[in-house]
Amino acid sequence: MRYLILASAFTILAGCGVDTATTAATGASIKKQEMEEGKRTQERAQQKIDQMQEQMQQRAQQAGGER
Repeated sequence: MRYLILASAFTILAGCGVDTATTAATGASIKKQEMEEGKRTQERAQQKIDQMQEQMQQRAQQAGGER
């Protein structure tokens, strides 16, 4: 009887560990996806900034050439 109680307790505790590990892995996967999306957003923002700088330079050159 004593061994049955110990085996049951061990099984319950082991199950809790598996659940915790699964939750941690899921959380890490979500964070990885968020980081990748953040990088893509940053790249798009940098492209827009570069385009705007290029347009500003072209306008400045055109304005300088018109005088």
